[in-house]
Amino acid sequence: MHPQIKSINAITLVTQDMAASFAFYRALGLTLKFGGEDSVFTSLSAGECHVNLVQQHCETRHGFWGRVIFYVDDVDSLYQQIVSAGYRAETEPADASWGERYFHIRDPDDHELSFACPLNE
Repeated sequence: MHPQIKSINAITLVTQDMAASFAFYRALGLTLKFGGEDSVFTSLSAGECHVNLVQQHCETRHGFWGRVIFYVDDVDSLYQQIVSAGYRAETEPADASWGERYFHIRDPDDHELSFACPLNE
């Protein structure tokens, strides 16, 4: 019998501006676990998962790499919260044909994030 992967505990994203990224993720409601706006490594909790930020200055920006999808209790409330904090989402909340309500936003380093909840809950 082989060990089974049960879940993803964390995703680590590279940031060029820790203070800007830290402010963005705090505006989404994530809780600081380690580090902060002046740190080169920061860990924030998102429910039982973590978003880690590592500061790294690089000259080159890479293209689309994919997206991180977070499940939330209330897509519309989170959308209003983040827009009220001064951030601009790529899409407004919408119902998808695959059975989720979602919206997309990019963080200060252009990482694409999606916030969703199942329509049947």
